[in-house]
Amino acid sequence: MSGAGDAFDKLKKAVDDNADKVEGLVDKAADAAKKATGGAHDDKIDKGADAATDYLRKQAEKNKEQ
Repeated sequence: MSGAGDAFDKLKKAVDDNADKVEGLVDKAADAAKKATGGAHDDKIDKGADAATDYLRKQAEKNKEQ
């Protein structure tokens, strides 16, 4: 299980380091999820995408300050 944890940590660091670039991918993923679910869960998908975007914006701001 530690392999999965290590992979997640590496992914999280990559996202944190490139937060401004990843933000667009969140929108694309949300659109794909909406299409795949036929609109049945749009509200939940939007909520998750908004939370992810907020996190990425905070990380991008934090990276600019460093």
